[in-house]
Amino acid sequence: MSAQAVYQIFLFFFVFSTALQLWLSLRQSRALLRHRAEVPHDFAAAVSLSEHQTAADYTLAKQRLSRWRIWFDALLLLVFTLGGGLNLLAALSAKLSDGLITQGVWLMVLFVLVSGLLSLPFDLYATFRLEARFGFNRSSAATFFGDRLKGLLLGALIGVPLLYAAIYLMGIGGAWWWLWVWALWLGFSLLMLWAFPKWIAPLFNKFEPLPEGRLKAQIEDLLARTGFQSKGIFVMDGSKRSGHGNAYFTGLGANKRIVFYDTLLKDMQPDEVEAVLAHELGHFKHRHIIKQMALTFALGLAVLFVLNLLMKSPAFYLGLGVHYPSHAMALLLFMLVLPVFAFPLSPLLSMMSRKNEFEADRFAAETASAQDLAAALTKLYRSNAASLVADKWYERFYASHPGAQARIAALKKAV
Repeated sequence: MSAQAVYQIFLFFFVFSTALQLWLSLRQSRALLRHRAEVPHDFAAAVSLSEHQTAADYTLAKQRLSRWRIWFDALLLLVFTLGGGLNLLAALSAKLSDGLITQGVWLMVLFVLVSGLLSLPFDLYATFRLEARFGFNRSSAATFFGDRLKGLLLGALIGVPLLYAAIYLMGIGGAWWWLWVWALWLGFSLLMLWAFPKWIAPLFNKFEPLPEGRLKAQIEDLLARTGFQSKGIFVMDGSKRSGHGNAYFTGLGANKRIVFYDTLLKDMQPDEVEAVLAHELGHFKHRHIIKQMALTFALGLAVLFVLNLLMKSPAFYLGLGVHYPSHAMALLLFMLVLPVFAFPLSPLLSMMSRKNEFEADRFAAETASAQDLAAALTKLYRSNAASLVADKWYERFYASHPGAQARIAALKKAV
């Protein structure tokens, strides 16, 4: 394949993917405006018209910001590739070190720093303007920048050695380098899953054991009934940064933890919290997490195999505007352009995720209460200003969870 062919294929998918994202966002905004004047029937008794309209306005504001971000990301991609941005970073990395592996690590580090700095205005606006406007932001400037500084330091501490190892394996691994790098990534991912709850998450949030009382007794009874073992039940100070509520599992093997945001516990009754946890346990019982990990690792292997084929051709670099081929450049360039080609396939993964959510809801209905889960979800929609309506095509591409109306309707059938 010639460099011209690579250029034309990339440009076609770039335009198609960008236009598709913008079209979906506009469809979502039109759907929100079309249904803004009336609360959906299933929520009429629990959500007021003003709350429904606030949720619509909040989602509309996020969509407007999203469209600006789509344009910005598209421009940034062109600047880094066809505009020669990666060439400049490669030339600078060559001045910083004589070693090829260290040059590759510098290339990656410089890309992360530059792209992060250029994206910072969007993060600042989203946190201190958009989220604050709708009453969700709790972060101070010190917390915001402190999180990013800790993230950079942690990324350097963990990511730089990983990059050295990956680039080294790409150089010595021969025809099978992609398998060795995949094995490295697999081991690293599993290690991070195991270490995250105990060593990484506490760097950003405080985790306190759930206090004794009715709620803890109900949860322990639910865990016993479902055969789930964990290293503890914790409450996280989510309110330090945001007014949004949530709950999640974290960890791997015997190091699993159950975490509730303090904002979630504040608004819900014990029976409703139990139902939310039962939903999360449904993912565990149906092995959704293991299946998702297996799919992620399989896709990662496929991606590295395709990269192995592409990086052998000079046309891969030249067609994307790069004149400094290297193992690190191949890895960075491929990861940079991959979303352009992958986005049209998003509905497949989103559909699988929504199927898993329905299965977890059914498990919660069987082990706890469908009515309590429906009540809990309604409170979450209301407190998080989550839209109760969505465009069908937008949902197909972006929605990892079923739409509010479809989800509540399914729970009513399970009663």
